[in-house]
Amino acid sequence: MRIIVTGGAGFIGSAVCRLLAGRDDCEILNIDKLTYAADLRALESVSGQRNYRFCQEDICNRDVVEKLFADFKPTAVMHLAAESHVDRSIDGPAAFVQTNIVGTFTLLEVARTYFDTLTPAGQSAFRFHHISTDEVYGSLGDDGYFTEQTAYAPNSPYSASKASSDHLARAWHQTYGLPVLISNCSNNYGPYQFPEKLIPLMTIKALQGGKLPVYGTGMNTRDWLHVDDHAEALFAILTRGKVGEKYNVGGGNEVRNIDLVRAVFETVRQLKRGDQSGRFEDVLEFVEDRPGHDWRYAIDATKMRDELGWSPKYSFDTGVRQTVQWYVDHQSWWEPLLKKQNAIARSGLGTEKRND
Repeated sequence: MRIIVTGGAGFIGSAVCRLLAGRDDCEILNIDKLTYAADLRALESVSGQRNYRFCQEDICNRDVVEKLFADFKPTAVMHLAAESHVDRSIDGPAAFVQTNIVGTFTLLEVARTYFDTLTPAGQSAFRFHHISTDEVYGSLGDDGYFTEQTAYAPNSPYSASKASSDHLARAWHQTYGLPVLISNCSNNYGPYQFPEKLIPLMTIKALQGGKLPVYGTGMNTRDWLHVDDHAEALFAILTRGKVGEKYNVGGGNEVRNIDLVRAVFETVRQLKRGDQSGRFEDVLEFVEDRPGHDWRYAIDATKMRDELGWSPKYSFDTGVRQTVQWYVDHQSWWEPLLKKQNAIARSGLGTEKRND
């Protein structure tokens, strides 16, 4: 398989590239603009391999993307390129509209034009996998789960832009016959995640002995999915999924934000300090809630299990411990990113990110 991965230097994209590059039957072209959250260090383990190549380009640049398709001749596209942080979308939605909507439109159009040039056998093999989020469904109450039939009700500029891109991908399948698959995932975590996200941010603050800021009352609930489990799920969808279908991917680890932050704090204390004297309540700090903060996300991943034979390998406890241990051991990786993030915040171009 010759697979174009967009956004392959991002958190989830880099995990996908590492997985694919480890397979003898895959050749990968990673297209990434290298915006603030991208980091090529997450790809050092595969950057020298013959079945992996990287190209720094913007998916909104149609001429360039068309040339890359023509030269690489992909049999599949895994589209992960996106602006992805809710807080940043509230502060500045324009970038989310441009990348997530216009970028997806551009990529779909290039893929459609390329698809039309393929032989019948090539068209039969080709796949366009659009990777999205469960946030497009909006917010759940205290019970129930998101299924593939759940109506869309996005509540943030980020989720609205992703919902728009989902609809575009579906329409290009229905209207033009492009062989599209769509997946919607729950909150990802794991090594190499940018420090604005909840688990790395809380881990770093706990390591530094600072306060742990949590939105509202901390009762908002998320389903947590380890990024390596997600990468495996995405490959299963690409290779075994049914064209025109969508698949929800969840970790089966539904946890309230305050309980997650407590688990991170306790794990850091066990791994790094060896000091059992500190109390979580002394460092917990409730802050003003995010506008339009969704109450609860929970994924029903039955379709993934029953139709594709996929299930997550990481439990919440083993996944959080592995992730926190990685940040404890890789201070040299996250320190430069933290300095960059703080400089942006001081300049007034961004705000400190506290939550999911």
